[in-house]
Amino acid sequence: MTSRPDAADAADAVDDTLRSYKLRRGRMGTTRRAALQTHLARFAVPDGEDPLDLPALFGCDAPVVLEIGFGTGGTTLEMARADPGTCVLAADVHTPGVAALVAGLHERDLRNVRVLEGDGRLLLQQRIAPGSLAGVRVYFPDPWPKARHRKRRLVDAGFAALVADRLAPGGLLHCATDWEPYAQQMAAVLAAEPGLALEHEGVRERPTWRPLTRFEARGLARGHVVTDLFARRTGPAPGFAPGPEPDPRGRR
Repeated sequence: MTSRPDAADAADAVDDTLRSYKLRRGRMGTTRRAALQTHLARFAVPDGEDPLDLPALFGCDAPVVLEIGFGTGGTTLEMARADPGTCVLAADVHTPGVAALVAGLHERDLRNVRVLEGDGRLLLQQRIAPGSLAGVRVYFPDPWPKARHRKRRLVDAGFAALVADRLAPGGLLHCATDWEPYAQQMAAVLAAEPGLALEHEGVRERPTWRPLTRFEARGLARGHVVTDLFARRTGPAPGFAPGPEPDPRGRR
């Protein structure tokens, strides 16, 4: 699969100085700090600038899903344990969350997750080959609610084009947010991207296989409406059978 010019142009146009996240300071307990120091090397995405060899990274030729912004990793752990046949690239910029995920992977002896402490969008842009992902997950990204900050939102037209280029035909982008104006923006940009087909309109109930996240629970307690959005890479997809609802592997 070759990179479409519009997606390549969108990737090249990413402003690395315009972050879609806020760096937060957080303390780590002794257990998490020890897990980071002792076990990170086992699960870490290797440094470098070359495109990742995903089968070599995971030690198998299995579908790979990229999760951008996993927080403290609870959802990542649950979904990885429920679906060991799918490999997960999990990226987040916050060290305490990385430590929590690494500790959980070690405790559960999960081998289908690799962790990047860094910007998931840059990973997608710089080190993921076109057509190589079965799915991309973006759960509850920073909504940047103030008008002057909306340009920092992760899910925009450029991101949609980039994801479409990196997904294999039939691959799934799954976004979730509890900020209704952001959900409307997501729906608009995903519907406008020719490489993606938005699978539904309006509010959709959380699929049973997506665990309730900590941020989601907080939003629900405040009366927020949660929206799940699914957009699938257009084109024929051998092995993708039709079905009523996507599953956690990014396949139907």
